[in-house]
Amino acid sequence: MQLEQQNRAKPNSEGWLRVIGLGPGDPALLAPAARAALSEAEDIIGYRTYLQLAGPFRDDQRVHDSDNRVELERARHAFQLAAAGGRVVIVSSGDPGVFAMATAVMEALEQANDPAWGTIDLQIIPGISAAQAAAARIGAPLGHDFCTLSLSDNLKPWSVIARRLQLAAEADLVIALYNPGSHARPHQFNEALALLREHRTPETPVILGRSIGRTDEQVIVTPLAEVDPAQVDMRTVIIIGSSQTRIIEAAAGRRWVYTPRWYPEAG
Repeated sequence: MQLEQQNRAKPNSEGWLRVIGLGPGDPALLAPAARAALSEAEDIIGYRTYLQLAGPFRDDQRVHDSDNRVELERARHAFQLAAAGGRVVIVSSGDPGVFAMATAVMEALEQANDPAWGTIDLQIIPGISAAQAAAARIGAPLGHDFCTLSLSDNLKPWSVIARRLQLAAEADLVIALYNPGSHARPHQFNEALALLREHRTPETPVILGRSIGRTDEQVIVTPLAEVDPAQVDMRTVIIIGSSQTRIIEAAAGRRWVYTPRWYPEAG
């Protein structure tokens, strides 16, 4: 209760900071609260690709773009502007709390030397995550228990990633994989596939969702045994089905994938 009251306390600073999620990139899927924050902002901060998706902006709005690997610096810059009285928005892809900017904002706040940062009116405005967007395109593969894992070892060792992936596979969870591969680490997705194939049947449905909600969107459904790493890059989210995930071959060649809400052993 004390924490809840603290979060609702009126901030001392006149500035505010909003961390918004763009969702998958389709303007129609941007939350109204996020759209309102963008409209009211004086300063808009983010990775330049995401800012292009969030725009266009007015001439009276200041846009601060940066590279994709400076999340903490971006968060600190936003706090500085908001502490000075600015109305600031940080733009994130998908949902800002899922492998995205909300965590960097919390990290910057925890490390802050300026007590004024703690008085800023801060809100995290959610968006549709990449896994949710890809799942919706193809049906309901996340209809039962699932987990999300990032294959990037920039901030955690590969041994930790591999262990978590193994445990998730053994637990028969549907698994959504983010950051599956890049030019700097092309081998990791192959290693992940090899591990998954030890615990899932070759026919397990796999969804490859690339650039969901954008003009170059692509959704591929393929058996685990036939997944082609060449079809996967950093703009791809991968959903690995569980033992219960099913494919429906509907009329006119339409294909759906879903994971039932029930489990055979239930009851």
